[in-house]
Amino acid sequence: MEATKVGMREFRAGMAEFIASNAPVAVTRHGQTVGYFIPTQGQHEADIASLKKASKTLDRLLAAKNIDVNAVVAEFKTVRKRASSAK
Repeated sequence: MEATKVGMREFRAGMAEFIASNAPVAVTRHGQTVGYFIPTQGQHEADIASLKKASKTLDRLLAAKNIDVNAVVAEFKTVRKRASSAK
């Protein structure tokens, strides 16, 4: 797959489109290639799968220890409020 050549300004201006694309980009400056941008697709799905697995593990651990999530959140908010008012 051949990389699309774009200038530095065009690359900065179109960063969102280049990230969403599957095609590599050769970034040029004054006509000379100074670097390549190769978007990584597929990592997003792996990250989500890892987060879901961690979430299920956390749920099992909390249930095994009989910990109330709402109580933990309330305690965290109380401690945080005290810490911010102490400043």
